[in-house]
Amino acid sequence: MTLIDVQALPDTRGVSLDAVGVEGLRYPVLVCDGQGNKRDTVATLTMSVDVASEVKGAHLSRFVEVLHQWRDQLSAASLVLMTDDLRRRMGSGRATVAAAFVYFLERLAPATGAVSFMDYPSTVTATVGPAGAVVRLRVEVAVTSVCPCSKAISDRGAHNQRGRVTIDVELADPDCGVWFDELIDVAERSASSPLYALLKRSDERHVTMAAYDNPVFVEDMARNVVVALRHDRRLARGSVRVVNDESIHNHAAFAQVSWTNADEGRRDA
Repeated sequence: MTLIDVQALPDTRGVSLDAVGVEGLRYPVLVCDGQGNKRDTVATLTMSVDVASEVKGAHLSRFVEVLHQWRDQLSAASLVLMTDDLRRRMGSGRATVAAAFVYFLERLAPATGAVSFMDYPSTVTATVGPAGAVVRLRVEVAVTSVCPCSKAISDRGAHNQRGRVTIDVELADPDCGVWFDELIDVAERSASSPLYALLKRSDERHVTMAAYDNPVFVEDMARNVVVALRHDRRLARGSVRVVNDESIHNHAAFAQVSWTNADEGRRDA
């Protein structure tokens, strides 16, 4: 019995579609990290292709077929290959794949060296078109910040709070080697102190004093990120947003800024 392929039938309305696909697709994947490991995690994916005006639709089953084939090697470079594979299988001019997941890194406590994992919400997006590929990385990093004003005016102590540094960058070259580890490191160095899942007493003492010695406003953290990344020729452009959940106010404080690197040397896909 031959089943009719309705999606393959022609369309006569003369309307091309920018993006057709699937979203909210949760799938187990193996994510490469900068420590030479692959981490099991669950990604939530959005996958799409453009559809020409004469084509009725996209074969949605192929999205999952392509994902399953590539699920065990998720990196910036492999996501570009997967997205191009999707584009070719669909017979489309442009394809985009965005994978959001929790990125885990093994961390050592600063005094005792106790080992634990920290989690970082991350997204990698690849778009492949006639002119090439564009890859974006986005990561959210939880940090500690001590208020410089509070420290300056107080006889004892200073208020501190947990903050979130979100860095979003576009790579100048998908194969440049930039991955989440470097962005996480920049975010943590821009704050008063990193966070750790596991701290013993001596570690807690170290973190508390180190943060007190390095007070920063949200403005400082945002500027620190830009200073660290704006001359990195591997990046085309980026943005940073810092939010502090203020400990002495019933509101949050934030700062954000975008930048474009002067010698980006990229082509739009």
